[in-house]
Amino acid sequence: MKLIIQIPCYDEEQTLPGTLAELPRDLPGIDTVEWLIIDDGSTDRTVEVAEECGVDHIIRLPGHQGLARGFMAGIEACLARGADIIVNTDADNQYCAADIARLVEPILWHEAEIVIGARPIREIESFSPSKKLLQRLGSWTVRMASGTQVPDAPSGFRAFSRNAAQRLNVFNDYTYTLETLIQAGQAGMTVTSVPVRTNGKTRESRLIRSIPRYVMRSATIIIRSFITYRPFRAFAVPGILSLTAGLLIGLRFVWAYLTSGGAGHIQSLILAALLLGVGFFLVIVGMVADLISVNRRLLEKLNSRIRTLEQTASPDTSGRPLREEVSI
Repeated sequence: MKLIIQIPCYDEEQTLPGTLAELPRDLPGIDTVEWLIIDDGSTDRTVEVAEECGVDHIIRLPGHQGLARGFMAGIEACLARGADIIVNTDADNQYCAADIARLVEPILWHEAEIVIGARPIREIESFSPSKKLLQRLGSWTVRMASGTQVPDAPSGFRAFSRNAAQRLNVFNDYTYTLETLIQAGQAGMTVTSVPVRTNGKTRESRLIRSIPRYVMRSATIIIRSFITYRPFRAFAVPGILSLTAGLLIGLRFVWAYLTSGGAGHIQSLILAALLLGVGFFLVIVGMVADLISVNRRLLEKLNSRIRTLEQTASPDTSGRPLREEVSI
């Protein structure tokens, strides 16, 4: 059983040594623990620091690609290196590395395919009241969209089984946390969470530079992900509501026409026709989108099988660390 701990990095020269110093090399139920960092176009000594700290694998992206692409590059690299379990954590040492054992336990016991580390949000002093409120609201929204019961959806401290990792896809360029959770829930993967501890703040968040911008981008990701994985519901539900409203208003006009000749109710007829047309259009779009989603699911299965067949990782005989440059 091999566990690979991956860390997306972007200019983490100052924080990476402290993060790596706390990572485990031995865990109960795990035969091999390896470390992998994804250098997302760093301009400082991140790579050199990783080498000095004994990182097993270094993946270098051609320029700064963003957190989501860095995460997926790491997943692909971990799978290629034979990982049975993949743990993702942050380079700023936000999460307590001692809780990795707790994080992987549900996977070892075959109780879950994805495990999310739930932070004690209310106890984190560096989080402002507005940020705590947004975190709770965002997590609730993701629970509704994904059908899971994860209390801390934005948490980047998570573990994946090999099977779950092979099925993951991220389409946005911003963050992987929300999209992968919605995807996993809608795909029927078993997702759970465990409480984890956090360390003190070492630097400002690079993902949340502006609360309004973060909320807007996160909302876009949630809506887009839900439409991607549940297109018929996304279009048909508002379409049926529009049809129902149009039908009721149309019946009101018919009643007015039969009882009083319909004088003064021509606006109702126009509104009913508009709502019926919009509703019919949305239902048709939902049906077409659902047919397209069937093809997407087949492509995802094909992609998962290709990933399985391409696991041709060769042993590292050149000494540590193994460096590789990848293109995205």
